[in-house]
Amino acid sequence: MKPYQLSITEAARLISSGELSPVELTRSALERIEEVDDRLHAFVVVTAEQALEAAAVAEKEIADGGYRGPLHGIPVGIKDLFDVAGLPTTASSEVRADYMATEDSASVQRLREAGAILVGKTHTHEFAYGIITPTTRNPWDIDRIPGGSSGGSGAAVASGECLMGMGSDTGGSIRIPASVCGTVGLKPTYGRVSRHGVTSLCWSLDHVGPLTRTVRDAAVVLGVIAGFDPRDPATTEVAVPDYTDGIETGVAGLTLGVPTNYYFDAIDPQVETLVREAVAVLESNGATVREIEIPFAQHIMALEFGLTVPEAAAYHQSMLRARGERYQDDVRVFLEAGELMLASQYLKVLRVRTLVKEAFRQAFEGIDAIVCPTLPATAARVGQQEFEFPNGARKNIMDAYVGHSAPANVTGLPALTLTCGFDSNGMPVGLQVIGRPFDEQMVLRVGHAYEAATDWTAHTPSL
Repeated sequence: MKPYQLSITEAARLISSGELSPVELTRSALERIEEVDDRLHAFVVVTAEQALEAAAVAEKEIADGGYRGPLHGIPVGIKDLFDVAGLPTTASSEVRADYMATEDSASVQRLREAGAILVGKTHTHEFAYGIITPTTRNPWDIDRIPGGSSGGSGAAVASGECLMGMGSDTGGSIRIPASVCGTVGLKPTYGRVSRHGVTSLCWSLDHVGPLTRTVRDAAVVLGVIAGFDPRDPATTEVAVPDYTDGIETGVAGLTLGVPTNYYFDAIDPQVETLVREAVAVLESNGATVREIEIPFAQHIMALEFGLTVPEAAAYHQSMLRARGERYQDDVRVFLEAGELMLASQYLKVLRVRTLVKEAFRQAFEGIDAIVCPTLPATAARVGQQEFEFPNGARKNIMDAYVGHSAPANVTGLPALTLTCGFDSNGMPVGLQVIGRPFDEQMVLRVGHAYEAATDWTAHTPSL
């Protein structure tokens, strides 16, 4: 196994024991970027020189007894929505081509304080307003999309270009690329992680979180980036636990809810089979499975776009007027449509959202977590416009993907995705675990239990 193939947990053990140096690990990741990124195009910019300098500093600190913890010396990629001091934050858009960050975003600041090594910035769908990430390709099949909007981070982690990639999630933009690229993706509870210094898409739905190789790795990263931040008024003063504590407890005695509606209404049969097999694995390991109904399912997509479209238009209003011709057509259409939405309509959306959040709270009575498909289909081919499902439903790619991830966004609930198998084309399938507010520990516990009972993390793309 080459160093770039290690998980954070494995690499941290070797670094702390002196068997692996941060310089060796960082050089391995940079060599991997040089080897494969001309095909994947996951990175906007690679900061090789700065990364090696930071790795050398980390190596000396650790040798001198200053080990900071499991992210010390770990190479990571940062989605190009996050400010990194001294680097552009382009949001993969010509509109922001000349924007230079003067300070680190909150997450980057905390990652640096933990000793992480930044190897570069990864591509996003323009301003995170899409699920394709057109610049980037899927490492399992370069004729397929990596998902979005955090597609660069998904492709980079899956291919070994970094051990963790930061992402953002407004309608699934962490979980979608994690699912189609075969990584773990964690969207924490709304308000758990500061979004200070992160370019916004929709402030009432935006979340930030990690894409990693294992569930434990996601727990490690969340423990570093979580916490109150007065610079982000959405963050909440809720204590941050050690997310790795109890992660190996297993699922015996837990009750898991499996939806009877919505998630299985229009779905690829192979995806449904693999997800139901994953549920059976959890049941065989001691969990009780209970059927539940997703409340207000018919309103979820209207809520998702009823919030995103006007809020994004408000955020982009001045840039759209000054530099409108620089936006990609798909994003510009959404932004212009947002200007046509009435305030009265937006207020109705907010009222319905309150009802949906309360209904989900009630749906969790008697269960510990919801398990369901992350997406109804695997990675679409580049240029593919829609999916056709066995029940006759035809859905465009965005509606199909976002429909499965949006419930956790409009409710703000924590949600995890991890691989539960591969379809006949060799493309990853994701299992989604959704929990109560601020109960990321439960979500991680369930995910780790499934991961420990299977060997999907051993599968990597050959490129």
